[in-house]
Amino acid sequence: MHGFSENTLKEYKNIVFFTGAGMSAESGVPTYRGMGGIWHQYNWEEYACQQAFDSTPEKVLEFHDLRRQKIFGCKPHAGHYTLVEIEKQHSSVSIITQNIDGLHQLSGSSNVTELHGSIWRVCCDFCQDISLDYGAIYASKVCYKCNRWVRPDIVWFGDRLSTEVLRKVDNIVKKCDLFFSIGTSGVVYPAAGYLYLARSNGAKCIEINPEPTDSSPLFHHCIRGDASVILPGLFQSVD
Repeated sequence: MHGFSENTLKEYKNIVFFTGAGMSAESGVPTYRGMGGIWHQYNWEEYACQQAFDSTPEKVLEFHDLRRQKIFGCKPHAGHYTLVEIEKQHSSVSIITQNIDGLHQLSGSSNVTELHGSIWRVCCDFCQDISLDYGAIYASKVCYKCNRWVRPDIVWFGDRLSTEVLRKVDNIVKKCDLFFSIGTSGVVYPAAGYLYLARSNGAKCIEINPEPTDSSPLFHHCIRGDASVILPGLFQSVD
């Protein structure tokens, strides 16, 4: 498969782009599990779970300030902007991302579902308030409403994913007839199950990743390379 054209995309009613850490790594966002990832340097049990937050909230928030600083300077790459152009040309394009960095929205994509939340939001466990906090460091580490510690509105180790978000993603994937998996290893559930869900409902499934993954044999097509290069080339006639 050498490329898609606008006419090819029109053959599909509902297109899903499912993106993982590899998509953001090309913009300089630190990865978490891979070689050189954050969890090789830091113990997640001290910095990225509810128990750690409950016992040492200031320590956890200082760590996430460091994460924010590293992400804040990162910019979308050509692959992100290609998806924006596809959204403009096709009536039903959905982006589902495991990434918490907001780069899809920063590039201009509008129909984005964040499976694991956003580092640019904070939530209060006490009053359940959720608010935007975009910046290199937290504007405030306490809730404006109740003055309790806030935590990043992201999925930590041991957290349950939002039932509402999972229901929304299931519905999107069930309806799609073209499914792209981009920059994700496909080993962490429930995210890993969306390929199976898409295939079981008859969607054509395409993997874009520099290296083969355990799920690669299940895709109809596998394209090796970086998303920042592959996506603009694959959709070069979509403008």
